Amino acid sequence: MNIQRLFTFLVPVIMMGFLLLTGCEQLGFGAKQSNALGNRPDLDCIIANDFYAVHFSAYLQPSKEELSPENKAAFVPFCQKIPRAGKMFFTADLIDRDIRATPIGIKLVEVEKTGEKAPEDIREIRTIVEIPAKLYPRGAVEAQADVDKNGDYVLYFLIGDAVEEDDRFRVPLEVGVDPDDNALVWVAGIAVVLAIMFGVGFLLYLYKFKPQKNDDIQG
Repeated sequence: MNIQRLFTFLVPVIMMGFLLLTGCEQLGFGAKQSNALGNRPDLDCIIANDFYAVHFSAYLQPSKEELSPENKAAFVPFCQKIPRAGKMFFTADLIDRDIRATPIGIKLVEVEKTGEKAPEDIREIRTIVEIPAKLYPRGAVEAQADVDKNGDYVLYFLIGDAVEEDDRFRVPLEVGVDPDDNALVWVAGIAVVLAIMFGVGFLLYLYKFKPQKNDDIQG
């Protein structure tokens, strides 16, 4: 096996690893929680489908204990993982300026995961809050809701008539989880690294030992 053939095999292995990492990011495994303080996150929570994208943030109303002057983390925004139930405030900045001229409705529902493919991957249990459609010409869509228990939720932004599935823009939320728990990210990353190492090692083995065996036979 010559260098050119080794390179031919090595490139697909590297590309596969890149695609696996990209897939994890698209599935939300690599979504970062914002650590900014104040009224705006540092815009690292971007949620998108095939047609729309938003900068999203969720805030919890602090308790009396959390409002102490020493606790500067009381107003830290979250992305899709929220540590506990309570009164929540949601903000979505519309990246696409065209939809600012389209009425948008808001609906927060508690859901149950079904294990099926989207859009049948969830079953709606109850509606927490629903806000009629209106225009948001400045691009800042805001809502608030009282979430009384932990669990899985979906915040819908219903764009226009919301006939197509993509116009029912979904923001999945997990309430009652550690926002800094990135265990799944680590597992996926380690799996990708091990797969790449195994592939490279196997190719190097073929490159190093196969010619030697052929030489022994010819000798």
